[in-house]
Amino acid sequence: MDPQPWVLAAGVLLLTGVLASKPSSRYGVPGLLLFLGLGMLAGSDGLGGIEFDDVELARSLGIVALAFILFSGGLGTKYVDIRRVLAPGLTLATVGVAVTALALGGLSSWLLDITLQEGFLLGAVVASTDAAAVFAILRSRGVAMEQRLGSMLELESGSNDPAAVFLTLAMIDVIDGDASAGGIVASFFLQMSIGLVAGYVLARLAIWIINRVALDFDGLYPVLTFAFVLIVLEGVTQLGGSGFLALYVAGVTLGNRSFVHKRSLIRFHDAVAWLMQIGMFVMLGLFVFPREFPDIVWPALGVTALLMFVARPLAAFATLLPYRLPVRQVAFVSWVGLRGATPIILATFPVAAGLDNSSVLFNVVFFVVLTSVLIQGTTISAAAKWLRLGGDPPPPREISFDSVITGDDGPQLHEVTVPPTSAVAGCALLDLGLPAGVLVVLVRRGHRSFMPQGGTILESGDDVLIVAEHEHRARLAELFDAALTAADVSELERDDLDDV
Repeated sequence: MDPQPWVLAAGVLLLTGVLASKPSSRYGVPGLLLFLGLGMLAGSDGLGGIEFDDVELARSLGIVALAFILFSGGLGTKYVDIRRVLAPGLTLATVGVAVTALALGGLSSWLLDITLQEGFLLGAVVASTDAAAVFAILRSRGVAMEQRLGSMLELESGSNDPAAVFLTLAMIDVIDGDASAGGIVASFFLQMSIGLVAGYVLARLAIWIINRVALDFDGLYPVLTFAFVLIVLEGVTQLGGSGFLALYVAGVTLGNRSFVHKRSLIRFHDAVAWLMQIGMFVMLGLFVFPREFPDIVWPALGVTALLMFVARPLAAFATLLPYRLPVRQVAFVSWVGLRGATPIILATFPVAAGLDNSSVLFNVVFFVVLTSVLIQGTTISAAAKWLRLGGDPPPPREISFDSVITGDDGPQLHEVTVPPTSAVAGCALLDLGLPAGVLVVLVRRGHRSFMPQGGTILESGDDVLIVAEHEHRARLAELFDAALTAADVSELERDDLDDV
């Protein structure tokens, strides 16, 4: 077999990216920034000397990667968390994107000496906050903030990419003379409506298939959901809808319902999302040429300043103040306008379309993203403390309940987190009146887990592992006032039980 140096290079880059995530989290440097820097270092202008300038390949791979990141983000979104922030979050994800694009576009056209249409195109490209950046920083670094605020930021970042993609493509058509204002508005509502409905319907269909297909090999279930992401992305797009919105909606729908192998599938897609995220940022780092930065550094800094201190705050205050959110919270939202891979991927669209000044726009967008992640990404925690929006970060979880047990009709293993409003918080197990056939076998509290006794008092935030007969599921959900998560149903996996 002939040597394939690119295989070794890909492995080294991925391994370096994974290992770099640990010190980046410890010292407050976003891992996304390190991944970009790693790609630039390995690129043609860096030490690696790897030549990569295929814009079509970069665009196609970026779209697929973003699809898996959005789907994984949806899987980790609890509807009970986003229900209270649905209206402001979606308003910020749609109207806010348009306000950002218009404000930044008008100012950037003067600053970069480009046409107004090209300025609006630049505004559309960088208008959305990036799901990969927000999910990674808010979730992996454990930034302390109010849960409602964090949920709104994640909802915005997961749902505003479709609006940015639509505006970018619309502005390209406008520049090419192939679009009208009325057609753009009608197309927007059509794409979003199809994406919303299709995402929910296809997710319910996926749940039905997963629960009934009874595959002979457990390893095929991740393949099944992997194929589902690809089918939804392209299938909904072919129907004229937004594939990105459909995938996020599908992820939220799946993540808030029970199906077999749920925990292992969520973990699988979390790993896929990290793989896509690392690979995407490294690839985009390879795609840029730092030698071209000196020509655009000062105008790009000006665009970044306009985005951080004018366009994003204008969008946040214009869309959120009508919902009577506290000014401190709106100010924080305006600062957590992290830009990431999505704007860089969108910046490849005008390059692929062969528009004038597209290479300048790409370099400016890359520089804006780099500066945004470096400045905003490293100061999120400090901003939350300065605005008095949170307390201490939650302790990291060192173990995870991921056990499985056979049987749909017999005893099942369930996990439930005691919510703050639950009546069981502060009660001893003996006082709960648990029916026969229900056994609480393990409680995880902070860093430690223990086997409870009858006098054990449950606390808000406890993760409780329960073995219960199938007919008691509804009673348990009512008792704990929370959605009970059924454990995976498959052959008994003793390794997982040993982990518990």
